[in-house]
Amino acid sequence: MRPSRRSTDPGPSTVNRDAGDAAEHGERGSASLEFLTVGVLLLVPIVYLVLALASVQGGALAVEGAARQAARIAVQTGDRSGAAAAVDRAVRVTLADYGVDAGAASVVIDCQSARCDAPGTRVRVTVEAHVRLPLVPDVLELGLAGTVPVEASATQTVSRFARGGS
Repeated sequence: MRPSRRSTDPGPSTVNRDAGDAAEHGERGSASLEFLTVGVLLLVPIVYLVLALASVQGGALAVEGAARQAARIAVQTGDRSGAAAAVDRAVRVTLADYGVDAGAASVVIDCQSARCDAPGTRVRVTVEAHVRLPLVPDVLELGLAGTVPVEASATQTVSRFARGGS
């Protein structure tokens, strides 16, 4: 039978030798400092990326909703001049609800035929806007460099029971 080692037996230990080497070279505690430095350096860009993607996604949802609502209004409004004003108003309100600059948005109404109010006519509305990226200061006067263009279109068909065909 072999003699057993007791846990109280000091014997050779690699832990004590490693701790002595670290103390000897002055590296004691540097792992936590390195972890914090690298963590912060990686965390800041990732947080900005999440904020920027959320801003662009919000803008995409805004122009999609504005185009859909504008197409509905364009189909329901009888005359072309009244439809243009109503569509413009709907787009401005929808974009403002999402916090997108409605002043820089553009709206295009395209009809399948010469008359937009004829039954069965398809009306397509395209809305384009620019979404500002977060934390880009106005001081730099970058103009459109600090924005991302987003565009959406929606198509609606004039009801065959509409009164515009006469």
